Amino acid sequence: MASSPTPGSVTVSGEAIRHLDLAPLEPLLYRPPAEYLARSGSVELHLEWPRAADDPRELSEIPEVRLWSLRADAVCPWLPLMLERSGGQLTRHVAMLLPHGFSRQEGIRFAPESLELWITHRLFQLDDQARGAGLNCRGGLAQMAAVLGFELDPGFWNPLPPIG
Repeated sequence: MASSPTPGSVTVSGEAIRHLDLAPLEPLLYRPPAEYLARSGSVELHLEWPRAADDPRELSEIPEVRLWSLRADAVCPWLPLMLERSGGQLTRHVAMLLPHGFSRQEGIRFAPESLELWITHRLFQLDDQARGAGLNCRGGLAQMAAVLGFELDPGFWNPLPPIG
């Protein structure tokens, strides 16, 4: 069904994708927030979807893969924070969730309003869960947002309860 060739690497088979099976993510589900923070930026997600050699679509253009990713994101809201950032894992995941375009010069360009709504929701959600566990993940959340091209206003966190 699924294998994990290296720590932090999760392989999702085409069969798991077809059946919306989240078993490959089992090691990442229902953990304390401290475990999610410890894995911040370190998880690689390998989606194995069979395609014909002449299929030009990106994974985010394949409905079955996109639907699996939407389910994974709903069940594991910490997944974006845990995904590797510099190699494009986080960006690819978010491309499964949000409208976007692609240009050779600029790469993936998310619909600005969609990105703003999604990232703001996720920032509030994860910050609240982390604070509930007595943890601060705001720095990691700001990095996650920056990788996606979302600049966090310096005062973003000010209206929220302080950490600690």
